[in-house]
Amino acid sequence: MSEIIILFLGAVSAGLLGSLTGLGGGVIIIPLLTLGYGVPMHYAIGASLISVIGTSSGAAVAFVKEGFTNMRIGMFLEIATTAGAIVGALVSGMLNPNTIGIIFASILLLTVILNLKGKPDHQEPLIQGSLEEKLKLYGTFPDKGGVIKKYSARNTVPGFLMMMFAGAMSGLLGIGSGALKVLAMDNMMKLPFKVSTTTSNFMIGVTAVAGALIYFQRGEIIPVIVAPVLIGVVVGSFIGSKTLMVSKTKKLKTFFAIVITILSIYMMYNGINQSFR
Repeated sequence: MSEIIILFLGAVSAGLLGSLTGLGGGVIIIPLLTLGYGVPMHYAIGASLISVIGTSSGAAVAFVKEGFTNMRIGMFLEIATTAGAIVGALVSGMLNPNTIGIIFASILLLTVILNLKGKPDHQEPLIQGSLEEKLKLYGTFPDKGGVIKKYSARNTVPGFLMMMFAGAMSGLLGIGSGALKVLAMDNMMKLPFKVSTTTSNFMIGVTAVAGALIYFQRGEIIPVIVAPVLIGVVVGSFIGSKTLMVSKTKKLKTFFAIVITILSIYMMYNGINQSFR
């Protein structure tokens, strides 16, 4: 019973982190299950994908209501992430668990390095006649004091291709690929950070469903593991969705970098150590 309670509390933390940063919570769920409970990697990924769906469901509604999420951009990019997730989930069945663990850590470290680069919180104007105007990839979001700010996406084609890679990593690693989605929208498509984060939360559920179906078909989703994880992340993501409204972007990015660095180094060490035994 105590193990279930600890797992539940860990899932709450994962949901909170996932909704605050757009990560999806898998970056905590997978280390928690594999390192803390000794759950095989593929089963941990299956549970993580279900938790990602819970994170998205718990936070997305609040973000849409508050006006941060750009649903049109999200649905457009979901075409790429869903296709990538199916491919990634199929490939995962062919790889050794330790190899997946090392890839997992490497991807997270990459996201930290990219995220530490100094950059402004984008607010690009709409360019008349651009692809972004034709696809209507622009919008507004509320700022402090009730001020409404306008923005537009940039570099749509590179961003779309990056989303295919993000989807593949979601299916392969079970992390929701929120980290890569946020980086793609923030760095490449130059969307405001809070718009990137909330739109990622909106997207990750659909991406995770595509990958989870493959894991379910292979019998790698175990109800006794998934149940406390799912409930915990829904609770955590709801708390996080309320916290984001009053948080500062710079603090979110710093928190993002610290947590991901610690977890990725530990996961990489563990994967390499197990490979040489």
